[in-house]
Amino acid sequence: MRYFVHISYNGLQYNGWQKQLNVLNIQGVIENALTQIFKVPVFINGCGRTDAQVHASQFFFHMDIAQEWDFDLIFRLNKLLPLNIAVYDVIPMEGLPHARFDAVQRAYDYFLHTYKDPFLNGLSSYYLLENLQWDQMKAAVALLPQYKDYRAFCTSPDKYEHTLCYVRSASLMVDEKGEKMRFQISSNRFLGKMIRIIMGQLLKIGQGTLSVEEFESHLISRKTPALITPAHPQGLYLSKVTYPYLNLPPRVDFSAVLQKHADTNWKAL
Repeated sequence: MRYFVHISYNGLQYNGWQKQLNVLNIQGVIENALTQIFKVPVFINGCGRTDAQVHASQFFFHMDIAQEWDFDLIFRLNKLLPLNIAVYDVIPMEGLPHARFDAVQRAYDYFLHTYKDPFLNGLSSYYLLENLQWDQMKAAVALLPQYKDYRAFCTSPDKYEHTLCYVRSASLMVDEKGEKMRFQISSNRFLGKMIRIIMGQLLKIGQGTLSVEEFESHLISRKTPALITPAHPQGLYLSKVTYPYLNLPPRVDFSAVLQKHADTNWKAL
């Protein structure tokens, strides 16, 4: 029987999702826990391959389990897994759907703050920046859904059959003081370090060292910029994965930490 498993994780301590020898990775930690529970080797396939120190507020993997169980698998998994990985749902699936190849849309969020904050360390990227040109950055973000080939914003474009990405939406949000930022982007697929490279280019635009026209010229020509500076990984979250047959809301939303609402003010009882 094939099962989809809905999870989230804080990736700061991990060398990414994918299983690798001699480094801590999320896939390997989960497989070890499942193997310990079922007493046979269990292998899983994830919906993507997040980089080292990148988070996922929603993530799915699939696994094939031959035996039935009569215990609370979610409870046991969460007891065995470290606190930075959480399991929410185990969903039996008909046929052999694939967690990675069947996904029709993925959404990412990138969070940034511009002042030192020990409570955001590792959960949002810290850049000591002032007076960013938000209007120019937003103008560049608005260009993204207009283009389909993202070869220019990829570290290793030649390893892909093609570099087409159908970006459905992209937006930039800033708090009232201009101290915190949230960049959202959704597409059917993403290339290696694509979002962090775009974010790095947007920061150059915000600082006035890159124009919106130069940014767009790379999308038009598909030529990689002479100097690529990917943004820090800690602010990046895989935040939503959608399938034709499965569309669950995320169970966690880190944006609440970075947003200021009147109803979040503490009051003495």
